[in-house]
Amino acid sequence: MPVLACRTLTYAAGLALMLATAAGAQTSDLVSKTAFRVCADPANAPMSMQDGSGYENRLAELFAEKLELPVTYTWFPMATGFIRQTLRANRCDVVMGYAQGHELVLNTNHYMTSVYTLIVPDGSDLAGVERLSDPALQGKRIGIIAGSPPATHMARNGLIGKAKPYNLNVDRRVESPTEDMLNDLEAGDIDAAILWGPIGGPLVKQEHTRMKVIPLLKEELPPRLFFRITMGVRLGDKVWQRKLNSLIRRNQDEINAILTEAGVPLVADMGNRMLDAKE
Repeated sequence: MPVLACRTLTYAAGLALMLATAAGAQTSDLVSKTAFRVCADPANAPMSMQDGSGYENRLAELFAEKLELPVTYTWFPMATGFIRQTLRANRCDVVMGYAQGHELVLNTNHYMTSVYTLIVPDGSDLAGVERLSDPALQGKRIGIIAGSPPATHMARNGLIGKAKPYNLNVDRRVESPTEDMLNDLEAGDIDAAILWGPIGGPLVKQEHTRMKVIPLLKEELPPRLFFRITMGVRLGDKVWQRKLNSLIRRNQDEINAILTEAGVPLVADMGNRMLDAKE
């Protein structure tokens, strides 16, 4: 056999091996075939709860039903080490809610876009406020999660001086800053609260029904206050990612129905308007 032909065959065989290896690296060998294994915080109301009452629990049930698998959970507080101790340890295969673009996980396509909200008592003089530059907020005591994006807008608009900060990174099994903030609002200790919509909206619907939730759609300067939420899978799990992408695309109406029923404010992908019920 000519040397050139021999080298060509050797090259072709090597290329085939590399392609097969690359394909193998993108398979879902680590993904369970017998259960829809979810990594979740056991006390992250209203999203995930060990008793199954969170809306992320309901999303997990929907996906498991479509896959014809039971749901199982690996519970761990959503704090430092969460991904390392759950997804990367191969104890579970998916995080139901993860902000788009985070480097610790491989993101699926987003299944919702939501926005930070201003929450005020019904009938208060702040009920008509739509942006944080509104003069009606001057001098008011506003609750804010320390280090969250709206804090920058508050500082820009001179609202930080009287703000009441609440902790960002906590073990929700022993401390719940979001629920503490809404309880303080009910008690009159603060005049308004700023919370991530997928947390504040459902909590108001469930437990604080005399409050008004105002999506902050009109903040034009950075940082942006709307975010696209995906599911997170292990880095390299491309086959599993594509499978979940397909499920998201084919079941978006049911996903939206679960989120809307829970009280999550859904907005258009660019965060500039509320999502129409038919979209």
